[in-house]
Amino acid sequence: MPSSVLRVADIDGTAVEALLAHHGLSLSLVADGEAIPGSFWGDDEAGIIGHTVYARGDTPVHSVLHEAGHLIVLPPARRGDVHTDATDSIEEEDAVCYLQIVLGDVLPGVGRERIMADMDAWGYTFRLGSARAWFEHDAENAKTWLIEHGLLTPAGEPV
Repeated sequence: MPSSVLRVADIDGTAVEALLAHHGLSLSLVADGEAIPGSFWGDDEAGIIGHTVYARGDTPVHSVLHEAGHLIVLPPARRGDVHTDATDSIEEEDAVCYLQIVLGDVLPGVGRERIMADMDAWGYTFRLGSARAWFEHDAENAKTWLIEHGLLTPAGEPV
């Protein structure tokens, strides 16, 4: 497990912007020390309002991918209504967790292994004890949900 989580400032920001733009979203970087708009957890955690994901340089990459995932799983027409909290659906939350792991592979120098380790370091809890165990052995429902909603190929690749 990494000694500290991977932060937005540690990776290529243009790759994050391109990933979000591919899904009709934008990234808005907030100045260091400023509150992050739309952050459910506060502190350095990413926020969402409408079609925008908000983050700072110290925001964990897994947080950006998670919050972006909440918007990605919604039909574009519903995204405009989102402010801070995107869902109360367990199925959507599971799908978002699965999607953030898969999207880690899209970002150069990140990858799903790092996202899963950072999820564990943050304190995500899964029945099987880790993000990896959940992803590999207990997340078929999330994968199926994403495939049925046209967000993953049957092989599990992002669309």
